This record gives sequence, C-alpha cells and structure tokens, in this order.
Amino acid sequence: MHIFTYRPPSIPWLDIRYKDRDIIVINKPSGLLSNPGRSPDTHDTAITRLQQRYPEAILIHRLDCDTSGIMIFARTKKAESHLKTQFQNRQAKKVYIAEVQGHMQALEGKVNFALGPNPDTPPFQMLSETGKAALTYFSVLEQRASTTLMELKPHTGRTHQLRVHMLALGHPILGDEFYADEATISASKRLNLHAQSLTITHPYTQVEMTFFSQHPF
Repeated sequence: MHIFTYRPPSIPWLDIRYKDRDIIVINKPSGLLSNPGRSPDTHDTAITRLQQRYPEAILIHRLDCDTSGIMIFARTKKAESHLKTQFQNRQAKKVYIAEVQGHMQALEGKVNFALGPNPDTPPFQMLSETGKAALTYFSVLEQRASTTLMELKPHTGRTHQLRVHMLALGHPILGDEFYADEATISASKRLNLHAQSLTITHPYTQVEMTFFSQHPF
C-alpha cells in the first residue's frame, strides 16, 4: 500500500506565467496538489494558493501532485465553460517531457492501451481491456547514459496515463514512486515528468495561445 505524505513546496509559492481578465496560467511545482483532497492536510494546493490572490480563480484541469508544469485557470464562468469544452473535446494541445529508465528502441510511436483503476490498490491505474481508451504519442529527444529524454503528447487525459503507458513500454519514469522499481525511484529526487506546453484558444479573443515552461531535466 502506498502511503501518501503531503509536504507541499513553499518555493516557489506561486509562479504565475500569464494573466488577463479571463485566464491565469501558472507553472506548478512538483509536490503541489492541483486541488484539495478530503483530508484537511491537503488544503494547500495550486488552486487554493491562487484563490488567496485571485478569489475568482476556477480550476479547469489537473496535474498529478508530483508532475510539474503549465496549468490554466479561468477567472469567469464563461471562460470556464469555454476552456472545459476544449479539454473535453481534446482541442487543448498538451506536451509533456519525461525522463525514463533505459534506452527506447523506437525513436517515435504511440501507445494505445486502455486504462482502468486497479481495484486492489487505488488510486493506482492499470492496463485494462475493459478500461477507457487511452492514447499517447511519443518521440525521443535525447539518449543519455542510462535514460531517455522523451516528448509525450497525450491524446486522452486518463489518470496516470503517461506514467502507466511508459511502464507498459518497459521504461518507467524516473522518480515514479507509484509504478517504478526501487532503482528507478531512487534515480531522481522527484518524478521526472513536466507539462512543458499547453495550447488553447483564448475564450474571449478566440486567438490560439501557447504557454511554455522549460523542463528542468
């Protein structure tokens, strides 16, 4: 059983990359929840920190606690509806960077394995023939001494999708305390998964915008 001990980072407290009257974009640090859970210990999150400064901020999507990178929030109900529709219709374009164990043989490809919850160990996910469709496109950016730096583009947004898909290929993400073996976990002090860019259509101007945060790996 995985024991979750929540120790949110205090630096940076809030890394705002863009804001206007409709949206706010932040660079979420690894170790910070996107939104609170049931326990009072999980109240310090990306959305609650943002709402201390901008009470009107509305959560649009989530990143795993240990995943860092770009997140977008709405400031109006109209913007919320517009952005959520883009995510639901898979119009929002997401690019992640991951460092995985071992050397990938294929330089690019896709992983098309359905995913579902593991009934024995929630919130873990697993490959499941009766699960929900999950599709990830990947390409190799750099072969390192014993790892591979990869660009991952999820077409769907299932829970832990990138982590489980990389595990299914035999290349777990460094620092993944949920799915990796001890050697891969100890290879990094954090999960080496970063939401590097997000492209959306602005809910008011209708102009396509891309927000970017360079990966730290």
